[in-house]
Amino acid sequence: MSEERVKILAENLINYSVRLKQGEKVLIEVIDDGFELARELVAAAYQAGGVPFVTVKNNALQRTLLLDSHQEQIDLIAGWEGDRMSRMDAYIGVRANSNSSELSDLPADKAKLYQQNWWKTVHTDIRVAKTKWCVLRYPNPSFAQMAGMSTEAFRDFYFQVTNLDYARMAQAEEPLVKLFEQTEKVHIVGPDTDITFSIRGIPVMKSCGLRNIPDGEVFTAPVKDSVNGYIQYNCPTIFQGTSFDHVRLQFEHGKIVDASANDTKKLNEILDIDEGARYLGEFSLGLNPYIHHPMRDILFDEKICGSFHLTPGNAYATAFNGNCSAIHWDLVSIQTPAYGGGEIWFDDQLIRKDGKFVPEELKGLNPESWE
Repeated sequence: MSEERVKILAENLINYSVRLKQGEKVLIEVIDDGFELARELVAAAYQAGGVPFVTVKNNALQRTLLLDSHQEQIDLIAGWEGDRMSRMDAYIGVRANSNSSELSDLPADKAKLYQQNWWKTVHTDIRVAKTKWCVLRYPNPSFAQMAGMSTEAFRDFYFQVTNLDYARMAQAEEPLVKLFEQTEKVHIVGPDTDITFSIRGIPVMKSCGLRNIPDGEVFTAPVKDSVNGYIQYNCPTIFQGTSFDHVRLQFEHGKIVDASANDTKKLNEILDIDEGARYLGEFSLGLNPYIHHPMRDILFDEKICGSFHLTPGNAYATAFNGNCSAIHWDLVSIQTPAYGGGEIWFDDQLIRKDGKFVPEELKGLNPESWE
């Protein structure tokens, strides 16, 4: 039997995150692990009157499949999975990777084939655009190791973070949404970072437990050609199975004109997947009061309180700036004092300094308000 907090998470995902209704179909996709949550998701879906479908994938097997794959094969797979996804009303993705670096040695041409012809077709074009969806990680020994914690301690931390009061967060984010909507120019400064861009006319969205678990962010997108300056991301990340540190990007009129990291060659291979990969598709402020340090997992790290992310690649339809790409890579920078500090200005107003919101109406988003 699953413990009570697993059942609570499953019920929140079904009833709050995707708001499954009578007769609606939900695809529950599990990668590597997370079967205890999947069982509770199936039960909660039936309890809500929905129709659950389950698929299980394994990254080691996926690597073997992709190593010698070819265009016709990938197109066929994308066709099958795309047809299934198009029949769904909702999607919940449970990611519990046994080895987060499993795909790190996938050749660049195979990674590009997968990203453009399989992932984009099924997930970007159908799942993200046309279903009620939520994606989450699930605690296992591999994930705990990435966080530098024991499995038991990490599991306790995980459920504290994921089962927070998202309705309260939704209310607390409202003043920040309004401020985003009134702003034209954003200026971000910090260690090896000085970047400006416009967000005028781009829709603003709050994230409070609907699309990601854990959650906590407010996002929009830069006007595509307005980005100028440079940024040094201080949050380590894993993308397509490869670990990246010290990613530094230089922008001119919206385009990434120079990119470096611990693996500069692979970084530029990713940014050369298509034209849109060298432009930004999202700007977001991380707000989860219980996440303070990175663990090389984007779904957690992009929610770190006192962080922001500027995302190369595809823009969401809900905050669309015209940029389309097969990738969407949330690169994160943390501005708390422990990570070098920094400032974010909206027009001529200092909004956040060293990771803390300055305006009175935004202080409810600072972590001490949740203690």
